[in-house]
Amino acid sequence: MTEITVAALQLAFSDDLERNIANVSRLVREAAARDARVILPPELFEGEYFCRVEDEGLFANAKPTAEHRAVKAMQALAAELKVWIPTSFFEADGPHHYNSLAMVDPDGKVAGVYRKSHIPDGPGYEEKFYFRPGNTGFKVWDGPGAKLGIGICWDQWYPETARALMLMGAEVLFYPTAIGSEPHDEGLDTARLWRRAMIGHAVSNVVPVVAANRIGTEHGQTFYGTSFICDERGDILAELGRAEEGVITATLDLDRVKRHRAAFGFFRDRRPDLYGRLVHDI
Repeated sequence: MTEITVAALQLAFSDDLERNIANVSRLVREAAARDARVILPPELFEGEYFCRVEDEGLFANAKPTAEHRAVKAMQALAAELKVWIPTSFFEADGPHHYNSLAMVDPDGKVAGVYRKSHIPDGPGYEEKFYFRPGNTGFKVWDGPGAKLGIGICWDQWYPETARALMLMGAEVLFYPTAIGSEPHDEGLDTARLWRRAMIGHAVSNVVPVVAANRIGTEHGQTFYGTSFICDERGDILAELGRAEEGVITATLDLDRVKRHRAAFGFFRDRRPDLYGRLVHDI
């Protein structure tokens, strides 16, 4: 039997990078103590979610992968604990800026970088001001006994992201996130929609999903947490509340997942010859 224990972290962040790194590191250690081999922090944990406003001064916070303090800190921690840490960060690449994720392996090396493909643009989530659409394509990594697929926040709403990762061989999907209240509509609570979208990916691809969100209120914008891990049938294995800091873990039986995926026949019965419309603009 092939098993993997995975973890998601949920916590609040401030504008103090070193404090944020320390808090994430504390929870990473807790997850590792529970035998988690892949540990997922939330999106852009280096600081507050700055994309709520357009401020050109914030571009100064972006750094190349090899120079970013959050990435370097997770590299040292991963090497010490012998774990994988998908590390979200604000990347600078020459004149270009990306919402990126460095896949940090148990040797403390960056196994590769994924740049967020889908970039939102709306009240409170004005990411197009800061980030170019990713140019890496989707990424899957050979993790500890499982292939790890990654999407970043807005990517998680797209069924195409999950299906593309699955066709690349992903066996567990991970989604670091920063999502909460909608400034344009105080009555809109997307927490249940957010979860349903990813559970739908789990069911239609027969794959476990790990989602990590932040909590807390930042300048009037409240992040709703509700991080979770579900199995290949969409059943919740572990979850956190709307304001709860902590670590969740779950042990996944990948041999069982593989059997269930084959039995459902979703990939056997695909008809790519009929799907050409999917790659054309509306």
